[in-house]
Amino acid sequence: MKKTSSTRPALAPVHFCVEALSHSAHLWQVTLTIAQPAAVQALTLPVWIPGSYLVREFSKHVQGLRATQGGRSVALAQTGKASWQVHCDSAQALQVQYQVYAFDNSVRTAWLDDVRGFFNATSLCLRVAGQTDGPQAIEVFASEAMGGWQVATGLAPVRTDARGFGTYQAADYDELADCPFELGAFWSGEFEACGVAHRLVVAGALPSFDGERLLADTRKICETQIRFWHGAPGQSAKALTRQVPFSHYVFMLNAVPEGYGGLEHRNSTALIAARRDLPRVGEAKTSEGYTTLLGLISHEYFHTWNVKRLRPAEFARYDYSQENYTDLLWFFEGFTSYYDDLLLRRSGLIDDATYCKLLSKTINQVLQTPGAGVQSVAQASRDAWIKYYRPDENTPNSTVSYYTKGALVALCLDLRLRAQGQSTLDAVMRGLWQRCAAGPMGEDDLLAVLDAQTGRSWAPEIKAWVHSTRALPLRELLSAQGLEVQDEPATLAERLGLRATDGPAGVQIKTVLSGSPALAAGLMARDEWLGLELPGPGRAGSAWRIGKLDDVSVLLGAHKRFVALVAREQRLLRLPVKLPASASTLRLVCGERGPAQWPAA
Repeated sequence: MKKTSSTRPALAPVHFCVEALSHSAHLWQVTLTIAQPAAVQALTLPVWIPGSYLVREFSKHVQGLRATQGGRSVALAQTGKASWQVHCDSAQALQVQYQVYAFDNSVRTAWLDDVRGFFNATSLCLRVAGQTDGPQAIEVFASEAMGGWQVATGLAPVRTDARGFGTYQAADYDELADCPFELGAFWSGEFEACGVAHRLVVAGALPSFDGERLLADTRKICETQIRFWHGAPGQSAKALTRQVPFSHYVFMLNAVPEGYGGLEHRNSTALIAARRDLPRVGEAKTSEGYTTLLGLISHEYFHTWNVKRLRPAEFARYDYSQENYTDLLWFFEGFTSYYDDLLLRRSGLIDDATYCKLLSKTINQVLQTPGAGVQSVAQASRDAWIKYYRPDENTPNSTVSYYTKGALVALCLDLRLRAQGQSTLDAVMRGLWQRCAAGPMGEDDLLAVLDAQTGRSWAPEIKAWVHSTRALPLRELLSAQGLEVQDEPATLAERLGLRATDGPAGVQIKTVLSGSPALAAGLMARDEWLGLELPGPGRAGSAWRIGKLDDVSVLLGAHKRFVALVAREQRLLRLPVKLPASASTLRLVCGERGPAQWPAA
């Protein structure tokens, strides 16, 4: 007889068995065994996952909850949107079985179909009140449909087979929640970085995928970052390896037709990228998409230190039942965003020109966001739960990204430190790592390290750059570093002050920016821009149909005035538009002292 999850003995006080109930219905089945339950045992499921600051209500995908002891049903009642209570015999093991619908192909929740499985424990594993600080075992079963599948996770194995199916154990629920599982017939490769074992698994890659190149490039990123945090002159290789805060690391990359994103964990990361952005066999050129993927890998790996260990004081213990607020995402996400591309440059994976192009893009994103003058980056950090992860057509006018603005705060801080010749942001980051013992930190810790390394207070800069909406001194600092700051003509969308997409019915307007010519003309988000009328002798009243925004540029020529023909809720409107005489964006050009020299401490 096949041994099922309900008959297997628990190896820890809290033991989860996970198996595929139905690949086509996208259902995981979970059996939770509690060796010594409370007489009234409370159970909860997280409402969010650390690293993604939005209440996602994972319990909406839980179904069929039932509790048994010795094969007999016991009373189970739901007490809240993600909480339950079981009345049971505390002297007997309690089993709770349920199913989880898994059809979210993101890095945040869970997935199951006929070719791939993935899950975070925050979506599948209930928290057992009173026992979350103790060991948690999780057993992953292979169904008949999983022939050829393997398992990848950062969690420590206890008893597993050659493919990775079997039992893993976490020290507590926090560790369990921080170790996602990837299942499937994925591509897998391994390497060592500074003596530490790393594994890279890729699901859904095309046959032309160049895994060896991705392995080699990822290794360069990892070695550069390990040396960034722990390297010291004259240090032995063994001493360096001993300082790394993990014994092994797993990259889990899901290649899809369209997608991009990642979620950091203590010794792994879950990534998603477009298949076309992966490197291909026989192609030595680095595409823009592949550079973006390498930047994502660099970003999530840097988080292994900056947010997973060195973290906001408010995150010393996660509260999985509600929002966890902090004003410091500008540091933990923003500074990580500064270093992700800079460390690609230091790894030799991009050159100065490419780095300057990426930095120019970040600067223009902030300069072209009216919300940067409305909301400070510290406020943006606190509002992440209600604004950043819930964008709408007015988001660019009311808020600023703590990723991009935070990255520019890091840039300004680094360049000012270097200009004064007393320290660098590299040294500050390592100083924070030492001061906070790789644990919780606050803004006061940053200020203390800056003061200790330079002999003066940096509170005025932090107040101006982080807690106000004042413009950052970018041009001054970049020019002093040897980068030439040029102005180049803006695109039509930038001149108009709108964001739009091309659609079957014409141009679909998504956002109209505050203070823009588009706003002055009366254009609104959700308008369908169908055509335009051009003035001028011999062409008075001439009207033209447009199918995409590029058509407008072609038709306008030197014209600065035209009439936009738009459809709004079944009404046809004529809206006179006047373009500004000139508009430009910023472009950085590397001089003799470019980003290649920035690593110097």
